[in-house]
Amino acid sequence: MYNLQEQIQADHDYLIHSLTHPTAHQNPKIWVAGRGSIVIDAEGREYIDGLSGLWNVNVGHGREELAEAACAQMKQLAYYSSYVGSTNLPAIQLGRKLSELFYPSINHFFFTSGGAESTESSFKTARFYWKAVGKPEKVKFISRMKGYHGVTMAAMSATGLPAYWPMFEPRVPGFIHIESPYPYRFVNPTPHLSDGVAAANLLEEAILREGPETVAAFIAEPVQGAGGVIPPQDDYFKRIREICDYYEVLLISDEVITGFGRTGRWFGLEHYGIEPDIAQFAKGITSGYIPLGGIGVSDRIYEAIESVPPDKRWMHAFTYSGHPTACAVALANIAIIEREGLVQRAAEVGDYMQRRLQELYALPHVGDVRGKGMMAGIELVADTATKAPFPASANVGVRVQKEMTARGLFTRVVGDTICLAPPLVTTYEQIDQIVTIIADAIEATIAATR
Repeated sequence: MYNLQEQIQADHDYLIHSLTHPTAHQNPKIWVAGRGSIVIDAEGREYIDGLSGLWNVNVGHGREELAEAACAQMKQLAYYSSYVGSTNLPAIQLGRKLSELFYPSINHFFFTSGGAESTESSFKTARFYWKAVGKPEKVKFISRMKGYHGVTMAAMSATGLPAYWPMFEPRVPGFIHIESPYPYRFVNPTPHLSDGVAAANLLEEAILREGPETVAAFIAEPVQGAGGVIPPQDDYFKRIREICDYYEVLLISDEVITGFGRTGRWFGLEHYGIEPDIAQFAKGITSGYIPLGGIGVSDRIYEAIESVPPDKRWMHAFTYSGHPTACAVALANIAIIEREGLVQRAAEVGDYMQRRLQELYALPHVGDVRGKGMMAGIELVADTATKAPFPASANVGVRVQKEMTARGLFTRVVGDTICLAPPLVTTYEQIDQIVTIIADAIEATIAATR
C-alpha cells in the first residue's frame, strides 16, 4: 500500500510539526486507524491512547456517526459565513444546546476553530466589556505559571510555561503571572490560612500591585493540563471568585481540556461550586473529529455587547466561526455523550483510575499521583522525602515514555510527569493495563538509571 520509510522521509521533507525540531522526527509514529481507546500505527501495532489524541477524543476513535453527521451536513451545506446578517441551522441548534449544558449564567456563544482562537476571543471580549461599561483602563490579564492557554501571541503571553516563550519574544505587554496552586509543591507564605486560600490570595496581591483599575480578567484552567495535570485545592476557586468579584475582575475559565465530561462533570468549575464570567472551550466539543472551539459569556457581558451603539460594536470575527459542518459534528458528539452517559462514566471510571494509580506510590520514585475524573498526573522525583527532581540530564521522563510506548501505551510526559487523559469510553480492563504498563515502565527506567 505504501513504503513506510518513504512516508517518514516525506514527512521530514514537507511538514513542519507543532513544537518541532528535527531530532523529534527521526522515527515518527504514523497513525493510520483507531477504534475506541486504541490507536494503530502504520506497522499495525496497537496502543492504548493514553491522552485521547491531545486531550480531546472524548468519545473514542472510529465513531462512524460523527463521520455521517459531517457527510450529511456537507451534502446539504458544507460552509457559509456566519458574519453579521448570516447564520445556519447547526450553529443555532448548537448554541441552544450549549445553553442547556453550560453554567446557568452563560447562555450566549461565539464559535472559533480551536482553543487558541478561543483564548484570543476571551481576551478581546473582556477588554470590550470594560470599555462598554466605561472602564477602558482595565486591559491587563493575570494567569498562572504552569497554565496553558495556547500559543498564538496573546495566548502564549498568558501561557505560564516558559519553554514556549524565548524564540518568539517579546511577549505581548499587559500579561502577568502568579504561581500555580500546585498542591504537591506549593509553599504557603501564610500558614494560618489553608493552602488553597493562600494560593488564591496571590491573585489579590497581583491585582493590588498592578492596580485594580487596570486589570481586566484572570484566566485559569479548572485543572491545569499541559503543565502536568494539576487540580487545585478544594477551596481555591471559591476564594478566586470572591477576589474577582471584589476587585471587579472577570474570571475566564479555560475549559478547553476540562469541558465536555473530562473531569466527571460537564465543565470543570462545577466541582468547585462557582461560575465564570467567560468560559472557553474546544477539543471535547467535537471529540477532535473536526476543529471547533468557542467562548460562552455571562448574561451581563452579553448585555454589554447588545447595549453599545453600532460604531462601538464587537468587531471580532473568524471566517470559520459557526462553521455548519463543525457544529453538526458537535451536536452529534454531544448526543453520544448524553446517550451513553459518558459524563457519569468519566466520574465512575475516573474514580477507579485514580484509585488504581494510587498503587504507584509503592514505587520508590513516585512523588505525587493526582487528578480528577479521566485525567491524571504521576510525578517522578529523585527523592520522595525532599521532593527533589531528577536532574534534567537523566532524561527520566523521556525514557519512561519510551518504555510505556514499547509496552503498548502512548501518552505524553511533561518533564518527569506522566500525563493521562484516556477517552471517556476506556474500559476498566484497559485502566488496569494502563496502570500495569506505567508501573513496569517506571521500574525498567529506574533500574537502568542505577
